[in-house]
Amino acid sequence: MTDLLERARSWIEADPDPETRKELTHLVEVASSAADPAQRASASRDLAERFAGPLEFGTAGLRGIIGAGETRMNRAVVLRTTAGLARYLLATDEAAARARGVVIGYDGRRMSREFAEDTACAFAAAGIPAILSPIPCPTPVTAYAVQALGAVAGVMITASHNPPEYNGYKVYWGNGAQIIPPHDKGIAAAIDASPAAKDVPRSDLDAARAKGLVRSFPNDLDDRYLAAIAALSVRGDGDRSLSIVYTPLHGVGNRLVRAALAAAGFSRVTTVPEQAEPDGAFPTVAFPNPEEKGAMDLSFALAAREGATIVLANDPDVDRLAVAVRRPEGGYVQLTGNQVGTLLGHYLLTRTPACLSDDVPVEDAGKKLVIASIVSSPMLGAIARALGVRYEETLTGFKWIANRAMDLERAEGAAFVFGYEEALGYTVGTLVRDKDGIGAALLFAELASVIQAGGKSLLDELEALSRRYGLYASGQRSVTLPGTEGLAQIQAAMDRLRASKPSRVGALAVLALADFQAQIRTLPDGRTEPLTLPKSNMIALDLEGGSRIIARPSGTEPKIKFYFDIREPMTPGEAIAAAESRAKTRMTELEKALSAIVGI
Repeated sequence: MTDLLERARSWIEADPDPETRKELTHLVEVASSAADPAQRASASRDLAERFAGPLEFGTAGLRGIIGAGETRMNRAVVLRTTAGLARYLLATDEAAARARGVVIGYDGRRMSREFAEDTACAFAAAGIPAILSPIPCPTPVTAYAVQALGAVAGVMITASHNPPEYNGYKVYWGNGAQIIPPHDKGIAAAIDASPAAKDVPRSDLDAARAKGLVRSFPNDLDDRYLAAIAALSVRGDGDRSLSIVYTPLHGVGNRLVRAALAAAGFSRVTTVPEQAEPDGAFPTVAFPNPEEKGAMDLSFALAAREGATIVLANDPDVDRLAVAVRRPEGGYVQLTGNQVGTLLGHYLLTRTPACLSDDVPVEDAGKKLVIASIVSSPMLGAIARALGVRYEETLTGFKWIANRAMDLERAEGAAFVFGYEEALGYTVGTLVRDKDGIGAALLFAELASVIQAGGKSLLDELEALSRRYGLYASGQRSVTLPGTEGLAQIQAAMDRLRASKPSRVGALAVLALADFQAQIRTLPDGRTEPLTLPKSNMIALDLEGGSRIIARPSGTEPKIKFYFDIREPMTPGEAIAAAESRAKTRMTELEKALSAIVGI
């Protein structure tokens, strides 16, 4: 306990923020001298959590609970992180860093502006110009700005769809994509070597502006971004009078999403008024993630009153998009990320949606490229292959999708059309090298308008695609096993799956087992093939008929996750409900069979 108190006191001495110094000082006093033993014990546990090790810098940067201490998001952590990033950029290409500068954006969360300004002042003190958003902005705009302004890197202060008490620090490389190895490890090492926060040089913001070392985004940047996403349009027709309800979930999406839709001729767009403005407290939702139960209740209620055709929702930093559509019998059903990704991908690869006519591939189909994360539905891959379009899968995370697309563009002249991951992330074309909830919202509204003009619904379109390519159903099972014992159980389950090399899971034969840790794909006859994706503790089982199972430990939580993708063929004239029922039964059977194999 004495060592813990000393570490906390050292942190207080080095912390430049009076608010977090005060917070931690109080905690130390309670832990060391409170009369009530229960209060002392509670404060001691809190201190132990706050000093359980530095907040780890990874491929997504930093993310943590706002507060004092080394495992929390605070100004001290942000300053040391920026000092390390600045050192790494100068060591990598000093001339470029000093000439091109770093883009900095921030969302509407608590402390986002303060963290962004500290970041700008630390870069300025290092002689690296900071190009700072003048107002809270969407993550995709920051990613776009890195390329549009020719910056050497970018920083976005955001915790995306995490609970209100979180914030984060996301890093982009000069190509506009999130960092990947070896940059993540190099930056992390530079951060570890940073001085105490009080010793990190920091320019005065006004003085840095006067010297040109801190400047704002160009006044026309938003207009340039909106014009660029408008140019992604596939068709200019459709029923643009369809009614849309939109919610930014108290995030920063309302201004630009509404502007994008209005410029495209969508005149009947209504924003949920209680959630229209940025508010880091997120007062109307328990969890600002449109996938969470209850998060879109206000949207559904407003949509019912307006008679809306579709509901669009972004997460607070606007990189994800959720969609709900009206049922024929009334009410709304929220589409999964896989359904939205399949609809958008098919629309972008064909001139006309399937429910209106036969597929007509775009010109130069062989050069076209679509990419999905490996835990997303295989359905888009089936569609792409049928259309003669190249399909690739990457590890989970949009950083892999964006960087793989750029690799293939450079090496093979591929034309990247669309990328998505099942967790509501999509990007269209090469404009934004990250998830873009604004561009995706605009293109999905366009798709909905074309479908409605043809006298059909989006549910009709999904059914038409299922009849053509097979009904794909996706499910996920997550098992939480906390503590060191839990981590051992998770690893033991992965080891059992690797060792067993099952020939069948339930009623379905295993066609191949891909071990991404060993980077080997094993076929039933024992032959092996190399895997080219980066090493990852993940196993994929390819099953007969186009179905698949993936097992992987979570990278951020004490969980093991199992992803099930079932392909159920449909017979001509069969009711879709019958195929859905078969897929549900098969999903349950596979879950039980896999559970017996892995022992969880």
